[in-house]
Amino acid sequence: MAPGKRVIVPPLAKPGEMDWRAFVVRALAYTLLLALAVSTLFPFYWMVANSFKEEQKIFRVPPQWFPQPLITSNYTYIFTTMPFGRFLFNSARIALLSTVGHLLASSLAAYAFARVPFPGRGVWFTIVLATMMIPYQVTIIPSYLIMDRLSWIDTSYPLWVPSFLGGAFGIFLVRQYMLTLPQELMDAARIDGCTHFGIYWRVVLPLSKPVLATLALISFMGSWNDLLGPLMYLNSEEKITLTLALTRFQGHQYSYYGKMMAGATISVLPVAVIFLFTQQYFVQGVTLTGLKG
Repeated sequence: MAPGKRVIVPPLAKPGEMDWRAFVVRALAYTLLLALAVSTLFPFYWMVANSFKEEQKIFRVPPQWFPQPLITSNYTYIFTTMPFGRFLFNSARIALLSTVGHLLASSLAAYAFARVPFPGRGVWFTIVLATMMIPYQVTIIPSYLIMDRLSWIDTSYPLWVPSFLGGAFGIFLVRQYMLTLPQELMDAARIDGCTHFGIYWRVVLPLSKPVLATLALISFMGSWNDLLGPLMYLNSEEKITLTLALTRFQGHQYSYYGKMMAGATISVLPVAVIFLFTQQYFVQGVTLTGLKG
């Protein structure tokens, strides 16, 4: 800067003005987030509200936003006229077994693809990812024929045993997370005499809780909400799942929407509770997965 040259400094904004602008921006952001939250939660509220209404008031125009009168006969009906508790147990058992299978198989395969050098590792991983592009509808008939040959029709085995063979999405998700773990930890464990399984069990799995919680939630929701699988393989009344039981309230000429909403409300509760307990790990797993290719 030349000597004697004047430097013009722009006047600072008033502190009150800056605070006001920040307040307006924050208020608009919170208003938008609140509107999105309401639009997301409103279907759930409407489902719960309709489960406490009389059948003729569900489609009332103008709509009745609050149940008047509030009745519980819809819930009483589904537990007294049908073995709804057994349907809940069937869904929970299949969903838990499927989740355990996905976690075990996907984590083992992901560790192999992430940390075990073997010939053709990249090619095999590409083949695994390519299976994600095959629509489920394409494999329905071959899968059904295999289960029929195994005499597994009208059993729960086809709904959870295949999960112990892993899944492409779960393998990809866990592998991407395992790649972010420091290699120095594996080297230190190997120096201490750990085998690959020891490293996987004692080092990698405890550090992979966020991504495993994410995969567990996704797997549980997928199995819990599955309708096509039970519809294909289950025939006996005592073996059907909750999603299949809810279709019994929908007929060709008349549907019991109040009782259907009551059953749907009960079916949402386990998933909501699991999400509340795994929310922290779920967000962390989604955030950290994919940072390293």
